[in-house]
Amino acid sequence: MSANIYQQINEITQAIKRHSSIRPQVGIILGSGLGSLAAEATDAVEIPYTNIPHFHGTSVEGHAGKMILGTFHGVPTVFLQGRFHLYEGYSMDEVVLPTRVICALGIHTVVLTNAAGGINTRYRPGDLMLINDHLNLMGDNPLKGPNLAKLGPRFPDLSEAYSKTCLDVLSSCAEELSMPVHSGVYGGLLGPTYETPAEVRMLRTLGADAVGMSTVPESIAANHLGVRVAGVSCITNLAAGLSPRKLSHQEVIENSRLGVEKLHSLMTLAIPRLVKTKSVADVPNRAHALTENNP
Repeated sequence: MSANIYQQINEITQAIKRHSSIRPQVGIILGSGLGSLAAEATDAVEIPYTNIPHFHGTSVEGHAGKMILGTFHGVPTVFLQGRFHLYEGYSMDEVVLPTRVICALGIHTVVLTNAAGGINTRYRPGDLMLINDHLNLMGDNPLKGPNLAKLGPRFPDLSEAYSKTCLDVLSSCAEELSMPVHSGVYGGLLGPTYETPAEVRMLRTLGADAVGMSTVPESIAANHLGVRVAGVSCITNLAAGLSPRKLSHQEVIENSRLGVEKLHSLMTLAIPRLVKTKSVADVPNRAHALTENNP
């Protein structure tokens, strides 16, 4: 982690503020095939990643590569349509830069969504899994290197990497909608290869219910900054060894559509309630403190 991250965050947030006066309270990072949720934002301003300093264009199908600021059912919200992945060759600093930036815009809660393979044998394509914990099996960590004390502590606690308060809100909303959802552990791997059947058996033994190639770095970075994290996986396929078909990204994109409508309904009800559960006792957003005096 380089000390120039402070300068990058300041440059990016100032550039974004020139595009939009919205000061978001919630951030939503949209995974493969899930970007359409941002279409529900009103008074929206779209900023392509290629127009944002220090950002890259996205290279993966299903990731539009846009930041959208708008009002989502009464809540000032920033969306990231697409993310950067380690398997694309980016460094961890580059992977979590968008997360740090939206935190610096002032959000108190970030919702991480992803398309994931189902390891738990009860899961089926189109199901939603509320993430209650994760396994970092990527072989890397976004906090590696010299600690930047302005962003957070050297050894951050991850005993509640996914806010129990947020998890309760999401569970309650799903129940109100009569929407069956799972709650489970997300296993984050480097990729880009899909897992072998033996690796899937290993992951199940370790306690993973779903597996993917994202989310974990962003969760770590947001927790480090003092921002609450909620996570939702859209189960798009059965992991290797559980399905007679070979896995493909096209299947992931197609099956993500099965969960999009559920995700829309859940977020519509949950986002306003997540705002109401923000407590003054929560850890302050340290990234926002770096930039709050900037124009």
